[in-house]
Amino acid sequence: MANFLHTRVIGVPPSLSTTDALRAVLPSSRSEGASVLPGTAALLVAGPVFVQAPWVRQAPMAAALFTVVLLSAGILLERSDDDRRRGMGALLVGFAGSWLGGTLFWGWFRLHPLWHLPIEAFALPLAVAGLGGRWRLAGAFYLASLLGTAATDGAIALIGLMPSWVAVLQASPDEAAGLLQICADQVMAPLALSLVTGIAVLLLALCRRLRGRGQASDVAAATLATTLAVDGVFLAAALVAPRLSGLI
Repeated sequence: MANFLHTRVIGVPPSLSTTDALRAVLPSSRSEGASVLPGTAALLVAGPVFVQAPWVRQAPMAAALFTVVLLSAGILLERSDDDRRRGMGALLVGFAGSWLGGTLFWGWFRLHPLWHLPIEAFALPLAVAGLGGRWRLAGAFYLASLLGTAATDGAIALIGLMPSWVAVLQASPDEAAGLLQICADQVMAPLALSLVTGIAVLLLALCRRLRGRGQASDVAAATLATTLAVDGVFLAAALVAPRLSGLI
């Protein structure tokens, strides 16, 4: 269009500045799709807090079978000719892995906290292999989500709250709320809070290094940052409204 206007209407060839200006005003669909992916990754991290947790408690098998829907939708979208749809499809594939791992643990093994990370990491070899090819967005999302889980579990273990995990999940709703609040108070103790803050600072520094290094890195940064935010909301809920924490 720029060539036609300049050559046919104005009578002079288009200048470089004009062409660049048009490109700035009309960005490519690829850049638009890239800007949407980190936000989508953040939603996929926060969504299970409100959807997966209650679903797994009521019907773990149905929640596990929903993985097939997520995986099928992701593969179909990833085969699209549209860059944005391909990106969304790859994210869904990575999310399907995280969804299945979380469902398996919280549905059948939630009383065994030491099994949490190994079960969540069942697709680790596939995610690592995917980083080198067309599934790098899926691998980036899954690995960043897994790293967030490892950091959370590590903090719980270092603070000494791992034994309370089983006690909270086995208690009645009223008792669990009180126990969860006690656990949150322990996290707010100076030494424990310093440890948690240090882990959060390290993860935020990693997010900062990842951001701006490509689509996969941006997705990983958004996933990690959202995991930290969700953990913060969970801690706040455990302090002031334990029944809203998602575990009870």
